[in-house]
Amino acid sequence: MSQETFSIPNISCGHCTSAIENELGEVDGITSVKGNIEGKNVTVEWSEPATREGILAKLKEINYPATE
Repeated sequence: MSQETFSIPNISCGHCTSAIENELGEVDGITSVKGNIEGKNVTVEWSEPATREGILAKLKEINYPATE
């Protein structure tokens, strides 16, 4: 299992974190998504078939791109 915290500068409210949590939660292999409004980040836990690249692509697709 992998875990990473992704910095997402355009998080501004609870709706943002809820949207991210819901969208990423539907991805196969993602077991946990926890948003942090104050820190403007999300912590994601996953295993295969999910990948870091797939998570980054999904965040970009839903208009919450992560900075690297």
